[in-house]
Formats: sequence, C-alpha cells, structure tokens
Amino acid sequence: MAVACALLVPAPLALARARESLAIATPFEVGDSPIGNYLAAYVAGIDKDTLAAATYFREALRYDPHNSALIERAFVAAISNGNMQDAFGFADRLLARDPGNGLAHLALGVKAIKQHQYAAARNHFARGGAGHERDITATLLAAWTYAGSGEYKRGLELVDRLHDESFGVFRDFHGGLIADVAHNPTEAARRLKASYDTDKNTLRLVDVYARFLALHGRRDEAIKVYEAFDEILPNHPIISAALATLKSGKTLESPVRTPEEGAAEVLYGLGAAGSRQGDELAAMIYLRLSLFLAPENSLAIITLGDIYERIKQNERAIDVYETVPDDDPLRITADIQSGQILEALGRTEEANKYLKRIVEEHPKDSDALSALGNLQRAHKQYAEAIETYTQALAATSKPEKANWPLYYFRGISYERNKQWPQAEADFRRALALFPDQPLVLNYLGYSWVDQGLNLDEAFAMLHKAVELRPTDGYIVDSLGWANYRLGRYDEAVKELERAIDLKPSDPVINDHLGDAYWRVGRKLEAHFQWNHARDLGPEPEDKDKILAKIEHGLDDEEKPAAAEARPAKNGG
Repeated sequence: MAVACALLVPAPLALARARESLAIATPFEVGDSPIGNYLAAYVAGIDKDTLAAATYFREALRYDPHNSALIERAFVAAISNGNMQDAFGFADRLLARDPGNGLAHLALGVKAIKQHQYAAARNHFARGGAGHERDITATLLAAWTYAGSGEYKRGLELVDRLHDESFGVFRDFHGGLIADVAHNPTEAARRLKASYDTDKNTLRLVDVYARFLALHGRRDEAIKVYEAFDEILPNHPIISAALATLKSGKTLESPVRTPEEGAAEVLYGLGAAGSRQGDELAAMIYLRLSLFLAPENSLAIITLGDIYERIKQNERAIDVYETVPDDDPLRITADIQSGQILEALGRTEEANKYLKRIVEEHPKDSDALSALGNLQRAHKQYAEAIETYTQALAATSKPEKANWPLYYFRGISYERNKQWPQAEADFRRALALFPDQPLVLNYLGYSWVDQGLNLDEAFAMLHKAVELRPTDGYIVDSLGWANYRLGRYDEAVKELERAIDLKPSDPVINDHLGDAYWRVGRKLEAHFQWNHARDLGPEPEDKDKILAKIEHGLDDEEKPAAAEARPAKNGG
C-alpha cells in the first residue's frame, strides 16, 4: 500500500492495515513419521518455538493418543501458544490419566470461570495440588469465583487467609478489587491504598488505585498518584493518557469490573512476576490464561510479546503485538516494538519505512522518534539520525533526566558525522541531566583522550565509568585503549586483559590487546590476538588493518597519535 494512500485514512486504520502482513513466520512441514514429528516437537520445545511445538506435538499425538507423557507435552505446548481450545481438550484427557495434574486443573478452572461455572472452577482450583505458588494462585482465583457467585464476603475472607507477607500486596490489591466490584468503596479504598502504599513503583497497582480515586470523586488525588509515578518513570503511555484524560475533565474506567476480569488480573500479575524472574514458560502460560479471560488487556499482551522477543521468537512477538487494540495507549508502543523486531530480523528497509510511518502519524511521540533515530544511527545515517533526535528533543516539554539518551545518541551521531563541537555539547547536556551516567562518561572521556584534550578530566571520567560498570568489557576497553593512545602501554595491557576476560569474543578488544602486547614486546601474543580478532568477524575496514598487522606488525618508530598530544593548558 502506498504511503499516500495510507495518509487518506485515519491513523489507527492505516497502521492496522500495515500490521496485517508484518510477521512472516518461518514455514515448517508436518511429516508422516510419528518419530519425526515427536523429535521436531522436542527440538521446537527446546528452542521455545511455541507454534511449532504445539503443531508437532498435536500431530505426534495422533499416532499415540493414549501416551500420558505425550498428552502432557501437547497440552503445555498448546496452552503456551494460546491454542486454548486444544489446551482444554488435552487437559480433559490428561486428568483422565493423572487426576492430580495441577496445571490441567488450573486451565479447566479458568475455562469454567469464563463460562460462569464458579462452583466447578473452585473444585478445579481445590484439586490442583499443593505448594507455595499454588496457594496464592488457587486462593485468589477461588476468591474471585465467590465474587462471581455474589458471595463477596466469603471471597474477602478467603483472600485474608494469605497471611504470608510476601503475598501482602496481592492480598490487599485483590481484596480491594473484590470490595470495589461488591460496591463497598470504603473497604475497597482501605485495601487498595494499602497495596499502593506498599509498592508505588508497579504500574498496574498505581493505575488501578488512581482510577479508583478518580471514579470516587477524588480526581486531584488521582492526578497526584499519576504524577508521582511519572517522576519515577516519565512519559509512560498509560500514565500520560490517564493524566490527559483527567485534566480534560473526562472520566476513567476501572480495568476490573467483572469476576472474569478479576481472575484475569490474578493471572496477569503472576505472569508479569514470572517474566521478571526469568521463568518464561510459566509466565507465558499465566499470560495466555489471563488473555483468554480478558483478551484486550494491553499490559498482558505487551508482557507476552516481550517474552517472545527475549527468547528470540520474533515473528511470534509481532503476532502478539498486533493484538493490542488500536485505541489503546500502548498501541504505539506495540508498533515501535514491531518496527524494532523487523530490524532484528534483517528487514531493515521495511523497519525504516514502518517506523517512519509511525513518526508521520505521531510526530511528537519521542519514543517513536528515538526508535527511528536509533535505526538510522545503527546504519550510519548520521545526518538523518541527528535530525530525528532533534525532532524528538523538540517534542519533549522540558529538560528532564529521562531525556539523557536522546542527547547521548545525538552526540554520538554528531561525533560520527565529524561535528565534534556539537557532539561535545550534547554529551555535556546528557551529563547535566544525569551526572555520572557511565555510558556518557565513557564516550566523552575517551573522545577527549583521543583528541588530547582535557586529559585529567577525561581519565577521571573513564575511571568513574569503570567504577560504576566494572563488568562492562567495552567500558574497561575504553580505559585501556585510552592508556594505549597516551603511550602508557603497561597500564593499557592490564586494563585490556581485564576487558578480554569480560568480552572474549569482541574483535575490537582483541585487536586493541594485540596492539598493546606488541608495544610491550610481547609480539607472539600480539599475533595471537590479531589472528583471533580476524576470526571474530570485524568490520571490513578494521579487518584490512588487522590483516596488515598480522603480515607486518606495527611500526616501532610510529607512536599512537594521541601520545604526542598536549593536554589543554587548564589541565582538563
């Protein structure tokens, strides 16, 4: 579809059409061999390819329909991929063979909630086994089934059985939500405030509490709650949209109005926690069950998409991001993520066009502009990147700490575009907003050393950056290479060897260490490092220089350029 045509329709529709063909999944064929399908499913499971695993396990099961272990694998693959009807069918078959299977009971209990069969749901949750994690899952879900039956008091009593203080936030949060659904604002306010006071840094808790305040005539308090979070995490789309709505005099809806949405909230919270802890499979299952009950929960969708990105299932991530509703504040976030995935997939031209379209339709969205600028910078389109970052900075309302990356990235673009005065000014602005930011300290400090400027201040910056990021091989390399550039070869070797320990597979660091070894007379080791750097896939222009050093070594009469430079008269 031509861009001109896209601009003739409303922006959400234009992007909706563009999203239709974004993901191009890798094709795979189902074979006739049961063993082949099983092995393919097993490999897909290891690769966390949920689509292939679900497909191959289902096919393998056709040839061995009574195999309990195979049924369980097919069930887990189906539910993690979001094939809910398949998953429920496998759960029934699994329970016929393994009546105590906790995950099968959880899935069928969630299905029963969706069908308003609350007593049946409680029965499944009660039979789902025991354990610390199961306690909170079964307890909160069962409490919501009582709310579904109109037995709100019993639901709250059940929630209050969660005495473990590690569950305190969940207990107060869901107790408050149940009281709110029960039209008991006094009890809801007490419990929701308790959860908010315990954790003011979790977006969902903040959003729900602020919405409750606004819906109960406490608009100014709601605005303060949102503004306090905005200080912690500036410009989050959900917070910005809610503040704009409240300040315009409009109202906000509660995200939890029914028992189904309440149960979905339980599962989303557990999925989000699992994602933070790195338990991807459990997190995906919780999130899939949550979205079965509340399919338009954009936070659950974004969290699930992020997991797919993390496990390198990029096509599936795009599929998930495309399900964010068009009118949701996170729609642009999902589009930006999809654009960045296109770049990760090597579809650079498509990514560039897609991000440019987002920017055209949302010209003041700093996140979209930043994503486009990063893409341009990565592909050495420095002039274009400078223009894009400048547009992003113009879109911000005031200088704030959250804007330091824009100045930093624009500074890099200026430096690479050989506009050093502008680059230096941007690095200084970034540090004014975020003093001691290690990435900025590293880049500015090394750039000064490379030019023989402000040497005392430069080395102080580099040492501070290493102190703040002692395990960052790139930053340690900068300190080592700065010593090399000033002819401090013994110190350079020491730091560059540390950098190699941290980043052994980086061609640039290996090349730097080779140079340093040569200067201290360790020429055999220098050749080893240069050969290693050559084999690690350096940039073409770097490879030519490495090959020349392997062939001829370094000129012992030639000093590094910065070694002859004089520091500024003020000593930095």
